[in-house]
Amino acid sequence: MFRGSMVALVTPMFADESVDYDSLAALVEFHVKNGTSAIISMGTTGESATLEMDEHCEVIRRTVEMVRGRISVIAGTGANSTREAIQLTQCARDAGADACLLVTPYYNKPTQEGLYLHHKKIAETVDIPQILYNVPGRTACDMLPDTVARLSLIPNIIGIKEATGDLNRLKEIQSKVADDFEIYSGDDETGTEFMLQGGHGVISVTTNVAPKAMSEMCAAALAGDREKAEAINAPLRGLHKNLFLEANPIPVKWALAEMGKIPTGIRLPLTPLSEQYHQPLRDAMKQAGIL
Repeated sequence: MFRGSMVALVTPMFADESVDYDSLAALVEFHVKNGTSAIISMGTTGESATLEMDEHCEVIRRTVEMVRGRISVIAGTGANSTREAIQLTQCARDAGADACLLVTPYYNKPTQEGLYLHHKKIAETVDIPQILYNVPGRTACDMLPDTVARLSLIPNIIGIKEATGDLNRLKEIQSKVADDFEIYSGDDETGTEFMLQGGHGVISVTTNVAPKAMSEMCAAALAGDREKAEAINAPLRGLHKNLFLEANPIPVKWALAEMGKIPTGIRLPLTPLSEQYHQPLRDAMKQAGIL
């Protein structure tokens, strides 16, 4: 259903931490113009963990309105409470999102059976395509391939964002699911190789600042053109690395502010990028040709 370069979009904020919807609208246009195939609204990069429920739903609703059907909108609606995840998923469906992205429950460390029942309950309660999201480095919870395979049999669970950065994990999931089950990279550093080995796209932080190059790289990788994909990706490698010098989305929000795309606001407990990292990130941006 979804392919290629998908941006895990930041949520622009003013210095007082309120959402800047004018900048959000400008970012939407930036991505539509530069070939991004889908916007992930209210994912990790969108600071979903610190927005209140009504804000979370409002950002999704406005993003859908701003996009006007030109590209897909996938709403981040995961939570560590199954009931809260259902509420968020319902609001995304009501807002007109094309699909939802549901991170594994964080902090409470459910069993694999708990993960299965959590996602099964949400999928059976809310009729919208749903994408699993496995990022154990943040959640302290790893959804194993056997659990993914079980969940893939539920009709409206259509894919997974696999953010371990482990290409062997891709192969294992591929061996256990049907060919029409979508598998997306959630790791920019390995995203090119992930697609060359049969993944369907990348849900990317780098795409926030380099959407055209990421779109072209993904198209080449999905077409199996290794030489072209790697050549486009080479100048982006510094971004793939340096956009994680501090916790995401701290560096990418600084980079977008440096580009004049958004104000410098970020919501506590996240803080602005430490000054020692400004020059390394600026250098990576210059290498990528975006400064």
